[in-house]
Amino acid sequence: MPIPFISPDDEHTPFPDVSVALEEPNGLLMAGGSLSVRRLVDAYCCGVFPWYEEGEPILWWSPDPRCVLQPKNIKISRSLRKTLRSGKYEVTENLAYREVMKQCGAPRAGSTGTWVTDAMIAAYCKLNTLGIAKSLEVWEGHRLVGGLYGIEVGDVFVGESMFSRANDASKAAFVHLAQCGRYQLIDCQLETAHLKSLGAESISRLDYLRYLKEYGRMPSALLPEVFGSNAGSSFNYLGVQQSS
Repeated sequence: MPIPFISPDDEHTPFPDVSVALEEPNGLLMAGGSLSVRRLVDAYCCGVFPWYEEGEPILWWSPDPRCVLQPKNIKISRSLRKTLRSGKYEVTENLAYREVMKQCGAPRAGSTGTWVTDAMIAAYCKLNTLGIAKSLEVWEGHRLVGGLYGIEVGDVFVGESMFSRANDASKAAFVHLAQCGRYQLIDCQLETAHLKSLGAESISRLDYLRYLKEYGRMPSALLPEVFGSNAGSSFNYLGVQQSS
């Protein structure tokens, strides 16, 4: 079954119901569109995220199962706990958002490309100025050695990527995120052995959407800035908290 393919200037076609996402490749839902603030916010509120490489059309995904962490389940190994207690790292928030994205997109061993494109960086920096996208930075002295970034959908943090240039640096950011007390769920998107070692688990897409519906509420004050004064019913608004 082919997926919908929309034009880059189409801001009104809603995402298909995620239940029709492909099984192979797992979760592919739609192609095309843009990385506008409006489109991105709607995507995350619907349990969808973009993932593509330079030269490809924008591809939108909602995989099943979904890898998540309930913050209370964070696992901290003895060696990691020792690192955290040593005081060698300082963790900050939103001090170097663009640089964190750039580092996440840097070439990695065994990889021939990156999905953190210049267009992605520009789009997510706009979300950062609106207070929707967040970064955590890990510093060793004045050197940025690790970090992560993602999207805040109410009490759900949708993690996009992390990087590490020193031992346990990205883990320090992840633990800080889990222990900050602001989130009911951390969405890790795709399962890896690294994330499982930190306490992440895979749940069904349906269960993920239930969490998102319960906890993923964006404040109504963002509606005019994100969707415009004529925000109608063409978008799904699964996680947008409307004013009464």
